[in-house]
Amino acid sequence: MMAMAVTLSFLLPLAGTLILAFSGGRLGALASSVVGVGSVGLAALATAWATMAHAGGSEGITLWTWIAVGDFQPTIGLAVDGLALVMMSVITGVGFLIHLFAAWYMTGEEGITRFYAWMNLFVFSMMLLVLGDNLLLLFLGWEGVGLCSYGLIGYYYQGSANGWAAFKAFVVTRIGDVFLALGLFLIFMELGTLDIQELLALAPQQWQEGSATANLAALLVLGGALGKSAQVPLHTWLPDAMAGPTPVSALIHAATMVTAGVYLIARLNGLFLLAPDVLLLVGVIGAVSLLLAAFAALAQTDIKRVLAYSTMSQIGYMFVALGVGAFDRSEERRVG
Repeated sequence: MMAMAVTLSFLLPLAGTLILAFSGGRLGALASSVVGVGSVGLAALATAWATMAHAGGSEGITLWTWIAVGDFQPTIGLAVDGLALVMMSVITGVGFLIHLFAAWYMTGEEGITRFYAWMNLFVFSMMLLVLGDNLLLLFLGWEGVGLCSYGLIGYYYQGSANGWAAFKAFVVTRIGDVFLALGLFLIFMELGTLDIQELLALAPQQWQEGSATANLAALLVLGGALGKSAQVPLHTWLPDAMAGPTPVSALIHAATMVTAGVYLIARLNGLFLLAPDVLLLVGVIGAVSLLLAAFAALAQTDIKRVLAYSTMSQIGYMFVALGVGAFDRSEERRVG
């Protein structure tokens, strides 16, 4: 029951994306809205079902082996625990409400099928990010949300300012993604695995607390988190990203995508506990970001830019919490 519910919540947005993407524009506005909103609504129901069926602890669901190269055999596997369920509830629950709002807000817009295809693909990518039981699968979802962000910010591509805003968001977040990719290479080279539970178990055995390798790995992962969560110094893309439609701003740049960096640090908390200096840096960056964004918001005249800086500030508070070690309690017990 649990496995079925989680799998449905994971695959339903993808099914909606495929229907919309391969319709060739033959679906009308109403049909596109029904498919787009309905698939995410069903995913939200499946998430609620999974939450009620969850017995506590961590449960793994292996769908199939993705790559088999010697000892390197990452799977398409889903890991469900309290942290993942919270993120799933936000992604599908809030995502459904925003899709429902978009059904009214986007009435009469051209390219509505394209809009819902990107939105559904974004929800699927976020679900892949939070449910992946290995860092390679997480990174695939990580890049997916970046691609969807580019397509949705530049939805009104006729205006050059919107195109540049999408380009800026894509490039700045890619800078962080390069650091994250380097971090994954380092982790695999040192620990021989990208499975999240395995590396959290192996890291304390292989690395001493405060060692140069642990600090470098945590620092590279932090670089990726800063880009997605729009924290100093990779924060400049977020205010300009408000060029996209309001539902896009609500879903991607206020509710879900910007929390991906917070999720990544919380998920890999065992790694950051081995690098206390980097953990302190997480808190310092969060404090600087929340103050900078709060003061910057005072000088804005566009309400959407005010909300962008507000989002950046609130994410900064989350980074401060992570920096002082206030991880999810169940995660601490399981890792410890």
